[in-house]
Amino acid sequence: MKVLVLGSGGREHALVWKLRRSPSVDTVYCAPGSAGIAEDGTILLDATQLTDPKAMAELATRLAVDLTVVGPEAPLVAGVVDEFVARGLAVAGPTAAAARLEGSKIFSKEFMARHRIPTADFVVAEDAGAARAALDRFGFPVVLKADGLAAGKGVVVAKDRQEALSAVEALFSGALVGVAGSRVVVEQFLPGTEVSLLVLTDGRVCLPMAPAQDHKAVFDGDQGPNTGGMGAYSDDAILSDDMRARVMREIVEPTVAGMAAEGTPYRGILYCGLMLTAHGPQVLEYNARFGDPETQALMMRWNGDLASALAATVSGRSLEGVRLDWTPGAAVCVVLASGGYPGSFRKGLPMQGLEKAAALANVKVFHAGTHRGAQGWETSGGRVLGVTAAAASLPEAIRRAYEAVDQIRFEGMHCRRDIGKKGLTRESRATS
Repeated sequence: MKVLVLGSGGREHALVWKLRRSPSVDTVYCAPGSAGIAEDGTILLDATQLTDPKAMAELATRLAVDLTVVGPEAPLVAGVVDEFVARGLAVAGPTAAAARLEGSKIFSKEFMARHRIPTADFVVAEDAGAARAALDRFGFPVVLKADGLAAGKGVVVAKDRQEALSAVEALFSGALVGVAGSRVVVEQFLPGTEVSLLVLTDGRVCLPMAPAQDHKAVFDGDQGPNTGGMGAYSDDAILSDDMRARVMREIVEPTVAGMAAEGTPYRGILYCGLMLTAHGPQVLEYNARFGDPETQALMMRWNGDLASALAATVSGRSLEGVRLDWTPGAAVCVVLASGGYPGSFRKGLPMQGLEKAAALANVKVFHAGTHRGAQGWETSGGRVLGVTAAAASLPEAIRRAYEAVDQIRFEGMHCRRDIGKKGLTRESRATS
């Protein structure tokens, strides 16, 4: 089959890379793609915005693709899937109505309340005054979330009142995430262990992927502001079999059933951002697509035909009988970021060492914000590369990932040095 991937970041690079290895796939296109993705797929330098559903559907029709995979959230919220479905085109992803689980934090929290899906207590604040008034309800730390899409930067965990008041001002003034912060969720802080569980669903059958753990904060030890993700790792020990079954029973299946009951069946990839608390698993957030950078780690462990599995989520088909297989062991993705990220940063800085890093065994360098300049690879974004390694154990995967990281240089480059450390701590506790 011919497959089209929409997007241009590290997640899309990982999807293109894995799709090219699917036995059912002959050709992979990527729009708009990037020079880095060009190493693993056919690139379409199409100037049309991904959030233009008609243009994307016309592109898929012109290419006569058999399946389109939507990478970022914005096209989903804009209704790309709705346009494809109306034209009879196969596309992996939820409709705009179903994608509200990610597109609106308020919708998702109220949905969970309606269907008794475990999540933190919350208040919806329509203005800054209401947000300030809600702070006393929860004490500190407290969580403030922008209602709209904010590229992973719309969540603030405020440690005290002053930090919370500053966050309220930044959100409602538009200084932090623009119009996405015009409405806000004020939420109880949940202590525990954070886990990402991605699920393939056809609207009825739900197949969990291997668990992963993202690292949102910019600095080691989960310090500093949130980013789009500074790294992730995947190994099966993140979730025990019993806990995975509980998450499926108490969260995933009620979510999919609830969306169907409300007349908005959910098909595609459902990302459940979870907190494993002393009272059980609770939902921190939903995403309506593959996570970034979790996907980079997951694709290093995926065995089998990714295209066929995604195609089975499309309306009129079924995941019944589909099995997801994973390479034993672990995978680790370390994000290399531009100096100043997640704030302002420079672009066009030359990079060295990519070839040396990529030549290491069981390592793949996924491009997130790069382009080819006159002198070679240069930076073009805040998150520049996702250096990813797989191994038979988590400690070895971590070692390989950072060995590759140490081959790469560009001015201002920074990364977290503790990706996967939480997993090592868990293993140490389990054996002590």
